[in-house]
Amino acid sequence: MMERDHSQLSIRQQAQLLAVNRNRLESRPRITEEDRRLMRDLDELHTRWPVYGQRKLMVELRRRGWRVGRKRVRRLMRLLGLEAIAPKPRTSQPSPDHKKYPYLLRDLAVERPDQVWCADITYIPIHGGFAYLVAIMDWHSRAVLAWRISNTLEAGFCVAAYQEAVRVAGRAPEIMNTDQGVQFTGREWIAAVESSGARVSMDGRGRWLDNVFIERLWRSLKCEDIYLRDYGDLVALATGVRRWLNEYNHERIHQALDYARPWEIYRPKKNLARAA
Repeated sequence: MMERDHSQLSIRQQAQLLAVNRNRLESRPRITEEDRRLMRDLDELHTRWPVYGQRKLMVELRRRGWRVGRKRVRRLMRLLGLEAIAPKPRTSQPSPDHKKYPYLLRDLAVERPDQVWCADITYIPIHGGFAYLVAIMDWHSRAVLAWRISNTLEAGFCVAAYQEAVRVAGRAPEIMNTDQGVQFTGREWIAAVESSGARVSMDGRGRWLDNVFIERLWRSLKCEDIYLRDYGDLVALATGVRRWLNEYNHERIHQALDYARPWEIYRPKKNLARAA
């Protein structure tokens, strides 16, 4: 039914005409139980040393007893969506069929809540498998407005998180910034953002620092909770993430925020009213 070498229609266009999800047409890579254990160690090492590339991660894995080569490390890093946090010629792998949007944050002073939001996806290991977590963060306050967990990388859970963030905030951001990952360049995500009234911004080449706030969030969440509790299923994982993010938003102080809590910066009037 689908012709990969069609002379006039791309795979994306054929999928749209047939009203099928293109992601479901792709064969899923075979992942062994050993791969899953290795992926957990790889993710833990990347979280601890995000500047490490494939070679250094391979060395660290070998020190843990893994008989692994760079080719396997590269394959699993691609599956996990991991890249070293450092400047490099290409920092993301967008779909060639998707439109790329300009980067709108260059020289922009972010001075108030809901001026800029950012989003990112991370891999979460659980017993017998893995899941993906997306978060929507307000750039100014570092507050996490919404999040979703999924066992696939289809765009739907990202869109659901964004729509929940708009409901929580009571409005859309002025600018919604992401990387150029396929979930954030696809039609479903772009339509949700633009229909809400926000402007789409995407990290360009060499803009590796733009995800640093959420990268720090992932590191804290994983080191303080995920790796220690070793969740057995998606229900337990969601309960744990909800608890940790609630404490992060409402209890944890941030030096960069002059030792305030994210939600105190994001909604100062509501916090003052509650305290009174």
